[in-house]
Amino acid sequence: QVQLVESGGGLVQAGGSLRLSCAASGRTSSSYRMAWFRRTPGKQREFVTAINWNGGRTVYADAVKGRFTISRDNAKNTVDLQMASLKPEDTAVYYCAADVRAGIVVQRIAAAYEYWGQGTQVTVSS
Repeated sequence: QVQLVESGGGLVQAGGSLRLSCAASGRTSSSYRMAWFRRTPGKQREFVTAINWNGGRTVYADAVKGRFTISRDNAKNTVDLQMASLKPEDTAVYYCAADVRAGIVVQRIAAAYEYWGQGTQVTVSS
């Protein structure tokens, strides 16, 4: 089992920045691919970004490319999401997820991720 706990959410004005963090515990491994998804009311969970085991490969949704940055610290078992130039449409609950399957492909689909955090609310005011 892998436990994921997100932190860092909050209220920020449009154009501002926020940093989310995800702490992993339990059966952790630096080989896991990690990702951030988000969900807004009435919508399905949406892929935001993902990172491979050593940070050498990252993928981003078009909506956040150039504004968000994912990073990881395997020594601390953490994955961070630095969000800049925030827009009201970024308002959502943000979830951290872990893909623990063997392999190296960084996935954009939620079904590939077995473990999920409880989510942290990000609200961007206009």
